[in-house]
Amino acid sequence: MSYDQLYPHSGVQLNHTAVYASDRYLSAEFIAAILGLKVGAPFGPFLPVDLGNGVTLDYCEKRDEAIQSQHYAFLVPDEQFDAVIAHLEAVGVTYYADPGHTDPGRVNDLFGGRGAYFDDPNGHNMEVMTRPYARPQSMTGL
Repeated sequence: MSYDQLYPHSGVQLNHTAVYASDRYLSAEFIAAILGLKVGAPFGPFLPVDLGNGVTLDYCEKRDEAIQSQHYAFLVPDEQFDAVIAHLEAVGVTYYADPGHTDPGRVNDLFGGRGAYFDDPNGHNMEVMTRPYARPQSMTGL
């Protein structure tokens, strides 16, 4: 039996993910402003930012221990990319062409698109890109 038969995935979609923050309002408002999105109404301990494809980032406060940096990548339309960079510049956030943050103030041209990386208020490594990464074919026969 193939991997695809054992684990059918055509109907599986990411619905939400929790994003830890020292201040959920600050972090949710930050990413919403940068990406041109809206912050939703609080839902229990979460403050959601709807990404428009049925997925939400659910910001949740974590104050009792350090927040581990995570990576979040956002696919944005070509026509929105310049606005994202302009928002970063307007609020004084440095963006980088690389995930290691060694090439400041520049964008990359990976996979025929444009991309950039930046930190959010909690040190999460955020990425915006206009083309998805080219990925190898999925594994079969597992």
